[in-house]
Amino acid sequence: MKKHLLLLIILLTGYCGFSQDVVSGVVQNAADDRPIERVNIVNLNQVKGTTTDEEGNFELQATVNDTLYFSYLGFRPIKVRVTNDWLKYGNVKVKMTEVGIALEEVTLSPVTLTGYLEIDAKNIPIYENYRYSISGLNTGYEGGENSPNAVTKVLGSIFNPADVLHNIFGKRPQQMRKLRKMKEEEEIRQLLQNKYDRETLMALLQVDKGEINEILSRCNYSEDFMKTANDLQILDAISGCYEEYKVLQKK
Repeated sequence: MKKHLLLLIILLTGYCGFSQDVVSGVVQNAADDRPIERVNIVNLNQVKGTTTDEEGNFELQATVNDTLYFSYLGFRPIKVRVTNDWLKYGNVKVKMTEVGIALEEVTLSPVTLTGYLEIDAKNIPIYENYRYSISGLNTGYEGGENSPNAVTKVLGSIFNPADVLHNIFGKRPQQMRKLRKMKEEEEIRQLLQNKYDRETLMALLQVDKGEINEILSRCNYSEDFMKTANDLQILDAISGCYEEYKVLQKK
């Protein structure tokens, strides 16, 4: 009995030591080897995140075969697999390639003001995206434009998300577990709060941008929300929609 207990303690100790491995490195610009500050780095397996310091250095919890995802505005995102050599010999150099950014043309519609409040108030464009809350649910739903069928559209949207969420995540339940981890991990939330490109979300959840937009559309979030929300808001919207669907299923 004592031998078995000792063996169990040794195995648990070895496992804990293995799970707490940390990799370190420096991120550089591939063109001139200059360090890149504030690169977002996410362990896609353990859902842990960090950013590089002003010298491009970073440390992040990882084990062998974990995949680290590096992203930074203006640079091509890359995935790097953690190897035994990395853990054994320590610091590595990760080089990112700069890419050109094509800015889309933006057309501004001028608003001419007359100086009369009643007239000017009617001429100023207003985004009419309404949110409706339903008793028993944590948050509300966007009804889109103000129309007579908005409430009906909202009620229907509560049940429709089940189909798309099941189609996308039904065969990949681990992705929903990652979604919960992402909400709990403060470093990940801070990373996503400053991102608008959906790239980190796509890498973590293994979905594309079209699938993200489809989920949000089925959950009745407006196009304005999808265009302007940061990645953290998108994460919370998807998660909230899924959790509310589970509540309704239980009832």
